[in-house]
Amino acid sequence: MINRAEIIETNNMIQDAKLDVRTITMGISLLDCIDSDLDRCCERIYEKITRLAGNLVATGEKIEKEFQIPIVNKRISVTPIALVGGACCKTPGDFVKIAKTLDRAAHTVGVNFLGGYSALVSKGMTQADKNLILSIPEALSTTSLLCSSINVGSTKTGIDMDAVEMLGHIIKETAEATKEDSCLGCAKLVIFCNAPDDNPFMAGAFHGVTEADAIINVGVSGPGVVKKALEQVRGESFEVLCETIKKTAFKITRVGQLVAKEASKMLDIPFGIVDLSLAPTPAIGDSVADILKEIGLEHPGAPGTTAALALLNDQVKKGGVMASSYVGGLSGAFIPVSEDQGMIDAVNAGALTLEKLEAMTCVCSVGLDMIAVPGDTKASTLSGIIADEMAIGMINAKTTAVRLIPVIGKGVGDTVEFGGLLGYAPIMPVNSFDCSAFVSRAGRIPAPIHSFKN
Repeated sequence: MINRAEIIETNNMIQDAKLDVRTITMGISLLDCIDSDLDRCCERIYEKITRLAGNLVATGEKIEKEFQIPIVNKRISVTPIALVGGACCKTPGDFVKIAKTLDRAAHTVGVNFLGGYSALVSKGMTQADKNLILSIPEALSTTSLLCSSINVGSTKTGIDMDAVEMLGHIIKETAEATKEDSCLGCAKLVIFCNAPDDNPFMAGAFHGVTEADAIINVGVSGPGVVKKALEQVRGESFEVLCETIKKTAFKITRVGQLVAKEASKMLDIPFGIVDLSLAPTPAIGDSVADILKEIGLEHPGAPGTTAALALLNDQVKKGGVMASSYVGGLSGAFIPVSEDQGMIDAVNAGALTLEKLEAMTCVCSVGLDMIAVPGDTKASTLSGIIADEMAIGMINAKTTAVRLIPVIGKGVGDTVEFGGLLGYAPIMPVNSFDCSAFVSRAGRIPAPIHSFKN
């Protein structure tokens, strides 16, 4: 049983090492909002979200006050909108109307973000999927709290290269549509392989069709706590290192379990999962890169980085899984460049390149995340990078994702400021050799042989 004594024990983690609950995310099914009439569909969406999530922010604030645990974000995820709008949306503009309805609902209930402006196209696209994807630049440039994700591949189905090729252009268009705001729209668009149905983290959260009508998912984060624990065992063996990470991850996840259960009880909505990811922020001392340095690397990107990250990710999972009834989402270590000061420092020092980041994604929780690239990067190059990362996820039966931001008017050596949790990023160089003949081939890359397990 979780008791208050355990929370008291973690006070020093909260005060000294930046432990927080990164998000309480309410997942809401919108399948019962489907209607052939667009206006009625939007009315039902707005009514259901505001009814179920009306007390979400107040509940999070009450838990914060009662247990003195920082809860950074309160968020909502919804059923992939390509499914919800399929009956009433005949054009990309129709989907934009739903996007604005979702944004209005998010503002009404006071959450930080709403995710689920999404399509699942790992094997092919319906017309509704295509229309939603085509609507993304306008949807993300005319809303402020909406996040979008597209799942283009899976281990069971392969990779839909038609969608991958299309999304290279969509990323460019989204950058252009939001260029007055540092191309911020691209920071709210994630491309996935093997996307989980219960991820509470943005921008990739959506409420999977296998989920209940409404659920509470919690994402915890404590890279600063892990680093502080590792400082006490500096120079010790790998056995001691691993045990320290596991024990620390256990304590961090217990905090998330408590918050999730309390929120579930207060909102009378079932508890879903705890995502035990180490998600950094731009704040000093809240960095996954600093953990890697404490393990023994001069900078992330140095030889040994992939092995160190693999060790960290595995021990976080081993420790966290024992601390919660249900662990899900992404769970492990995030390596977003703009959101982690240590990663930014490694890029600026020349230690960390896009190619090394890609290798690291083979063993971490997500993928190429929050990476700013030159604004003149070709759409086909973006598609090629996406295809590479999707292949890593497909072959290794793991979730991978891409969040690339081509910053209009900026090149290698410049920086771009996003603000808040999104931080700032150096513009990273991209391999400029052409791949357009590859990404423009029609169809999909088949599933790997080891996917056939029926």
